[in-house]
Amino acid sequence: MAEQLEAEILVATDMLARTYRQGGADIEALRPTTCTIRARAHIAVMGSSGSGKSTFLHLLAGIEEPTSGEIHWPAFGSREHLRPANIAVALQGPSLIPFLTVRDNVALPLLLLGMAKQAESESKAAMAPLGIMDLADKLPDQLSGGQAQRVALARAMVCRPRLLLADEPTGQLDQATGHSTIDALLAWAEATDSGVILATHDPTVAGFMEETWTMEHGRLNLPARARSR
Repeated sequence: MAEQLEAEILVATDMLARTYRQGGADIEALRPTTCTIRARAHIAVMGSSGSGKSTFLHLLAGIEEPTSGEIHWPAFGSREHLRPANIAVALQGPSLIPFLTVRDNVALPLLLLGMAKQAESESKAAMAPLGIMDLADKLPDQLSGGQAQRVALARAMVCRPRLLLADEPTGQLDQATGHSTIDALLAWAEATDSGVILATHDPTVAGFMEETWTMEHGRLNLPARARSR
């Protein structure tokens, strides 16, 4: 635990909040939240559907702008330097490029970073632990929902980011496949010194992680050490 407290801060928020306008009413997707996320953290954000988990991850990744409050990435600098090399995201919804094969979808972040020489070997290294090598030549519309989730996870892993954010990565998987997927993800994180934050509604999945934060109606509940600056 002492090592965790001394680890480099990757993300820091100060009264970070996000409100949406829906049907003439304001919806507090994330209520004011102050927290820190440090290198090599393995955190489950647990809550029911609509509790604000996805919004929180999107804000951490710089995909969405906050309505109020502040968010900083001390280890990475500005928002423009976050993705895909420093913070990678496996989204809950469809995110694969429909006209690219599974192999090319997984390799895409490396190609965007100018790492074409490493693309083949690194893509295989990301796909193999997730059991999707046999899908390499398929297109996204030939995949089941669970297969597509694992491909999106491999694409997030391929750059070996400092922080990987996964939104319900086992939501469409059976229990055995879900557990093996989380095992593979955490083994990868250990090997690459990467932090992982995953959103889940499943307490069993949350139990794989070192720490669990909970969300309810946009309110994030977390231990005191995560609130410290």
